Amino acid sequence: MRVLLTSTSYPRAAADWRGRFIADMVSALAARKDLHLSCWMPPGEPVSGVADAASPSDRRWLDKLASQGGIAHALRTRPLGGLLKAAGLLRRLRSVYRREDWDVAHVNWLQNALPLPKGKPAVITVLGTDFGLLRLPAMAALLRAALRNRPALLAPNADWMVPELRRLFGDLALVKAIPFGVHQRWFAVEPMPSTEPVPWLVVSRVTQAKLGHLLTWGEGRFGPERPLILFGPMQEQVALPAWVDYRGATHPEALAKDWFPRAAGLISLSTHDEGRPQIMLDAMAAALPIIASDIPAHRDLLRHRKTGWLTDSPATLDEGLRFFDKVSQRRHLGQAARAWVKTEIGDWSDCAARYVAAYREVLGGSRP
Repeated sequence: MRVLLTSTSYPRAAADWRGRFIADMVSALAARKDLHLSCWMPPGEPVSGVADAASPSDRRWLDKLASQGGIAHALRTRPLGGLLKAAGLLRRLRSVYRREDWDVAHVNWLQNALPLPKGKPAVITVLGTDFGLLRLPAMAALLRAALRNRPALLAPNADWMVPELRRLFGDLALVKAIPFGVHQRWFAVEPMPSTEPVPWLVVSRVTQAKLGHLLTWGEGRFGPERPLILFGPMQEQVALPAWVDYRGATHPEALAKDWFPRAAGLISLSTHDEGRPQIMLDAMAAALPIIASDIPAHRDLLRHRKTGWLTDSPATLDEGLRFFDKVSQRRHLGQAARAWVKTEIGDWSDCAARYVAAYREVLGGSRP
């Protein structure tokens, strides 16, 4: 089976934070003996057995796009420039879809499906940022035109996205949640004995929406007695208070080795268009407790007081922090979260098997 995978994000090197889930996805698919995988994506970590579908010009263009934060960031910060970049992206995708020989396309992000040739089968990964895209004028209509008269499967990485995608596209495409996998490194993390105070971690791109309620609800709740360490690239100019210990961008190996074993937990008070945050799955697999804002993406992932803590106010945040001040309660919920991820999500080889089943479904001509 010849699969052409397209993505506008990919890590340049092992220490790069960008596109880590794409790197894990590609590695798992490349390990399959029943696929011939070609990839169109930015240059970066080589994977054995993967054919490069990007031209030298494409690679240079994609590398520059990734270094500038991607299409969504460009549209959000500089709409006119973002539209020009989007037009360039669609032109290059149209070219690769036509010059490569493939049986099924694996398209990451909805906008990358717009130039697909008519009639060719596709599995399209849908992420939370795609829901922001769908709010743009005429975008749903353009995607309906791209899906018409082709076998296609829309594959959001979380169940909560399924109803809205079926409402918009269910007459044209199959819609089935396909959760991403979790790298085995996270299951191997074990807590280390540490002296008080134990830090809480935030791992996020630094934007107003990604930080969400953190800077207002966290005031007075974090400080020397309960440190808060923030990791992530500064993508907007956000003034951080003194009680936030900002360390800049990081990468999975550093988190798994140096930070997750000695942290109290992970916290996300995001108000962003989240799909199913991969960092939360990683933390759960590492048996690290999570406190998260009560938004659909987090509600879909965590079971309150069973595998995590959902908060909708400063008062419930305070309650959650005091709950996890007890080591026994951190350990109990952390182990429950790890067990859930092992059972319900699995690793990236399990995810690759789910995608192969989806490829076969659309190659068989399955439609709504």
